[in-house]
Amino acid sequence: MQNCFRAGVRGSSLLKRFGLVSGYCAQTIEDMDSKCLFRSSPMKEAQPRSSPFIIGVAGGSASGKSTVCEKIMENLREYNLEIAEKKVVHISQDSFYRDLKESEKEKAEKGLYNFDHPDAFDMELMEKCLKDISEGKSTRIPQYDFKTNSRIRDKFTNVLAFETDVILIEGILVFYQPKVREMFNMKMFVETDADTRLAKRVIKDTEDLGRNIDQVLHHYINFVKPAYEEFCMPTKKFADVIIPRGADNKIAMSLISLHINNLLTSPQKDRRLSLVMDPRRRHVSDTSNMYDVPNRKDLMDVLTRPH
Repeated sequence: MQNCFRAGVRGSSLLKRFGLVSGYCAQTIEDMDSKCLFRSSPMKEAQPRSSPFIIGVAGGSASGKSTVCEKIMENLREYNLEIAEKKVVHISQDSFYRDLKESEKEKAEKGLYNFDHPDAFDMELMEKCLKDISEGKSTRIPQYDFKTNSRIRDKFTNVLAFETDVILIEGILVFYQPKVREMFNMKMFVETDADTRLAKRVIKDTEDLGRNIDQVLHHYINFVKPAYEEFCMPTKKFADVIIPRGADNKIAMSLISLHINNLLTSPQKDRRLSLVMDPRRRHVSDTSNMYDVPNRKDLMDVLTRPH
């Protein structure tokens, strides 16, 4: 395997060997001692040119979602000059935090408000903006100020869907609401060690937001960690691609970027997020049919074994 990488095998051959797969299959990609797991939940075909290719990136707080998006944007521009001349837009779910009431602002200032709970977001506005984008319409994304815990009045980011090729939307709960989740052409989950996420969170909140470390730790233990386990982590099952270690997983970043580039540069009729692989290889199945063992094609090799 290592010889293939040393020999500089082109992205197309790598993707045939390690790429996304059809059905409920998965293929692991070795990157040192870690794996990037590509899942095959049924994905939507890429939209016509008037509609951008929408990618959802979920993961815990400080897991590296923004860095993953930035790396993909960088890779796409390097791979294809045509794409580089067009627009790749990065949107954060943080923009859709709702305005807090005065009582909630007081809690937030004391570190007692749960920003990781679904109720903290304006899911209806997020759904509307994504719907406009998926239909090729322009939309306005609000801007949120964490220092005042409110949206910046009369300040928006205009997204012109008809001028945009790729839109990356990242956030802790972008897969939480079904209607929003269905609008993504591709879904990725960034999986990062909890200790690493906590360390990054401490640095970010103390340096960028001016909070003291006791406040940050109290907020993490009482809100961030429980919310991740209850609301964020369960949405990992909806991901098409799971990325351990985020942007540090260079092989994963390269293969994902190449796959997206191939989809964007291929004819519209050939834009599909599935590649054929040997169905008898080991893989992780969707749990929706885990109890229907006799009718599971993915287990035929197991069921036919004498032991």
